[in-house]
Amino acid sequence: MTSECSTEKTTRNIPTFEDAAKFHGHVCPGLTIGYIAAREGIEKLETKRDVDEELVTIVENDACGVDAVQVLTGCTIGKGNLIYKDYAKQAFTFICRDSGKAVRVALKASFNIDDIDPEVSKLRPKIMAGTATDEEEKEYRDRMDDISQTMRQTPVDEMFKVKFVDAEIPRKARIFNSVRCAKCGEMMAESRARVQKGDFVCIPCYEEYTRGW
Repeated sequence: MTSECSTEKTTRNIPTFEDAAKFHGHVCPGLTIGYIAAREGIEKLETKRDVDEELVTIVENDACGVDAVQVLTGCTIGKGNLIYKDYAKQAFTFICRDSGKAVRVALKASFNIDDIDPEVSKLRPKIMAGTATDEEEKEYRDRMDDISQTMRQTPVDEMFKVKFVDAEIPRKARIFNSVRCAKCGEMMAESRARVQKGDFVCIPCYEEYTRGW
């Protein structure tokens, strides 16, 4: 039986890299990593772009690639099916709710963009420090474009470790009642409210009490 989020008998219309770059604002290796990972996840799950939480994506970083993941998968913070884990890893897990299948796509430790173009490592310190000339900035952008193109032509298994995994499927997003903060007067979801002196207060207004643990 074919699952609801499976489209193995239909054509998958996967957004292009240009779509992701337009959303992100520029082309870079980080965006390319997310694009390739998301495309591989969609293809492995034999699914298409999410409409209403059929897919869940767990990202383990908050870097450029997450923008590409949103464009390709349709998973977003707002819908509650883009889950962020602050692990600082270039790793992404894609889950189909109906079938329960999940695939994790993680960048291999052996992959390094400086191996594609060693000159980038010489320009990067100047770019990061803001001391690069206009010519150096243009050269850096051009080299980033070339690296991205090379990455998109590289076999996936040379860049990523891809495997099906057992993953706990997060519950769908919930809608909570709203309560008013007794201090600032703004409304908040009751699930995130704090109680202070018997009143509901929001997290920014809450006076944290701690004894060091």
